[in-house]
Amino acid sequence: MKTSDFDYHLPESSIAQTPAEPRDSSRLLVLNHESGNLEHKFFHDIVDYLKPNDLLVLNQTRVIPARIFAKKETGGKVELLLLRRRDALTWESLVGGKGLRVGKKVQIENGPQAEILEILEGSERLIKFSEPVEPYFSQVGNVPLPPYIHEKLSDPERYQTVFAKELGSAAAPTAGLHFTPQLLDELKTMGVKIAYVTLHVGLDTFAPVTEDSPEEHKIHTEWCELSQETADLINQTKQSGGRVVAVGTTSVRTLESAGRNSNIESRTANPEYKISAFTGPTDIFILPGYQFTVVDVMITNFHLPKSTLIMLVSAFAGREKILSAYGTAIKEGYRFYSFGDAMLIF
Repeated sequence: MKTSDFDYHLPESSIAQTPAEPRDSSRLLVLNHESGNLEHKFFHDIVDYLKPNDLLVLNQTRVIPARIFAKKETGGKVELLLLRRRDALTWESLVGGKGLRVGKKVQIENGPQAEILEILEGSERLIKFSEPVEPYFSQVGNVPLPPYIHEKLSDPERYQTVFAKELGSAAAPTAGLHFTPQLLDELKTMGVKIAYVTLHVGLDTFAPVTEDSPEEHKIHTEWCELSQETADLINQTKQSGGRVVAVGTTSVRTLESAGRNSNIESRTANPEYKISAFTGPTDIFILPGYQFTVVDVMITNFHLPKSTLIMLVSAFAGREKILSAYGTAIKEGYRFYSFGDAMLIF
């Protein structure tokens, strides 16, 4: 297996610059992972593919307005992109600006001061604020869009899911962006159960694998939580023959991390199936050959070439079927990446 096995050519015109309106009017490519059969639908047609007693699992993380502008003591401009909070005052951050060495201080306009404590990898720094920065987010924070989106977002809430709750992500769990409150209500009325997990998405999720062999890639670590309430719903669903439907690769990583932690060996419904609650960092790396323990159906967007995410969906549906589906999607004018269209893989 080589990293180049997961490469494909995407015309720049296929990269979505703005979200669909309304959310559930985006297109939906439906892939039967056993037969390879494809169907072309709209996202709101997902009601035709989910069944009573299925469990829809949503990632309720909320994107931090983590892009903050500051000034050096000399007056030079600095951009901070907060990635991970270590404690109440200390954050790992990407920094844009010259001369940001250890001991340098920057001032956020109408906000706290920040000091560089440590140089991490590349342009990452460990910074410490003079007081907690979260109360200033509404005044000084900007939602960080991925670098391939060049259009200005008129409504920052369109880069949040309608069920976003737990603040902590550097990027949105984009498969969830397609759901509306009305669509969720319709699914509940049908008898589809809904459960929530939390995984705080890091920017490393967008990084391409640069090693020739994926096995040599050091996977990023992200914090996640699967509550006892969600674990109980998963167990009930499995034992009654229902399906666990993961919305997005972030939900997949959380579910499979909990399954790994619970030493579950099969996703087949059986009376012995019992997943446990899980909280903590996960470094799960799902590559072709991986045996899924929890996820039965996947809803996901279209992913970057040579990324860990296209490897994950390839593990679920097969590399050839995924690349073939992507080729069809490009020909049929589907929109790719964060604000793009979705796939349902069952």
